[in-house]
Amino acid sequence: MVMKEKIKVKKLDERAIIPTYGSEFSAGADLYAVADSDITIKAGQTEFIHTGLSLEIPEGYVGLVYARSGLACKQSLAPANKVGVIDSDYRGELMVALHNHCSEDRTVASGERIAQLVITPYLTAEFEVNDELSDTERGEGGFGSTGKK
Repeated sequence: MVMKEKIKVKKLDERAIIPTYGSEFSAGADLYAVADSDITIKAGQTEFIHTGLSLEIPEGYVGLVYARSGLACKQSLAPANKVGVIDSDYRGELMVALHNHCSEDRTVASGERIAQLVITPYLTAEFEVNDELSDTERGEGGFGSTGKK
């Protein structure tokens, strides 16, 4: 069963498109660009792309902005910060910093899907300084310490 939570959306631009899900069980809702004209993202550069929307994410939830796999794999465009975090107390415009990872300029058109938004609950930690931590089989093994297979 899919859990549904109502998220209030405010259109800051009349051309803004409310996020949409590509299929019944999609975890991420597509975010759309809003611009007066096509936006060229030069090779190796980052541009902030407007969505024309602000959100009211409920307390205890976070909005996570991820790359759209097609845009990232076929056009080499993905969020510059890899995963954007939208806190529940943020009420500004949702923007996506798209980075062009290839050696050719890329163009984003108004109305184009630019990223996907996942709304998910989170836990806030209370960090406690301690002299000892419990032992585990892995211990202090770092990156790659569990092998390749």
